[in-house]
Amino acid sequence: MGATGGAVWGRTEQQDFRSRVRGTLLGSAVGDALGAAVDRLGLEEIRQAHGPEGLVDLAPAHGRRGAVTHLTQLTLFSVDGLIRAQVRRDTGAWYPPADLHRAYLRWAATQRDWGPDLRRKDDGWLAHEEWLYVRRDPARSLLLGFGDDIMGTLDAPKSPGEDGPEATARSAPFGLLVGWEPQLVAQLAVECAAQTHGHPDGYLAAGAYAVTVHALARGDSLDGAVQRALALLSARPGHEPVSEALQHALGAVRQGLPGPARVAELAGAGTAPAVLAAAVYCALVAEDVRHGLLLAVNHGAPSAATGALAGGLLGAMHGETALPPAWLAELEGRPTILELADDFAMEMTQGPALHTPAGASPGWLARYPRGARGA
Repeated sequence: MGATGGAVWGRTEQQDFRSRVRGTLLGSAVGDALGAAVDRLGLEEIRQAHGPEGLVDLAPAHGRRGAVTHLTQLTLFSVDGLIRAQVRRDTGAWYPPADLHRAYLRWAATQRDWGPDLRRKDDGWLAHEEWLYVRRDPARSLLLGFGDDIMGTLDAPKSPGEDGPEATARSAPFGLLVGWEPQLVAQLAVECAAQTHGHPDGYLAAGAYAVTVHALARGDSLDGAVQRALALLSARPGHEPVSEALQHALGAVRQGLPGPARVAELAGAGTAPAVLAAAVYCALVAEDVRHGLLLAVNHGAPSAATGALAGGLLGAMHGETALPPAWLAELEGRPTILELADDFAMEMTQGPALHTPAGASPGWLARYPRGARGA
């Protein structure tokens, strides 16, 4: 695997990067929260519940407005795992998929335990956040994939038939590794997706999404970012369903005014390639972030996943200040998301000032321990 590092970060570049990291994580979470209120509902059911225009604002889900689902929970643990991989590299150990797997096992513990066990110092700070210890309808593939300590790999993936969008929806953070080459970003996302989604449609869609976010975080246009993903995908066996879905999304932009029918047609049966295509389409035709996210959740396909994917794209493109402030004000877990986003940005831009093989900030190691157990 390649590594972030070596780049010279000026103050302006650091501020832009931090805004894109915040935008990606908050955008994904807001899209997830919007979609959570109408997930699994058909368009007519959505209109009956929320009016002829469908959902136009945050609505109650899981007992409150702004509640996120397991998609956001796992995305946060993706970020935690990536930071831990960078810190752990000082020990000479460098295999990020294993660090991500350990992070996902920490998420799995939140689905079993009543609350944080503060005695487990190697858990780090994120696993001690009490609000994460709730079940938000996690897909069976996730509970199975992280139900034991065995890590799924491309050679021996977990759930070989699983092609849903859940692994794709936790893959935006891989795209924020802007110091990595795109093919390495894709490889890491694919390997980590195979830990729960063993079908090529499931893990290649995750790689395509990560590469698209990566290009956006580097300042590319969305159309250009998707073209980069398509170019990288073309060398991988079994890429055709993902490539065709993305090309369908690009072509749909020229086929009239955007609306729920177009999004539903792209999202199809809710497979990872289809949901990714719908999210890309919504981000491409969005007049602004609010318009793009509402388009992404008002249809009969998986609304939370489509909203999360579209929100990650829009946030990476435009940064945090483009996100609707009234939605952010009610977003569950926003302080945690911001804290984690800023830690990630600091690690990626100023990591050598925080830790080296010769020494490290005690406060940073307390937050992101190097230890093998739960590292």
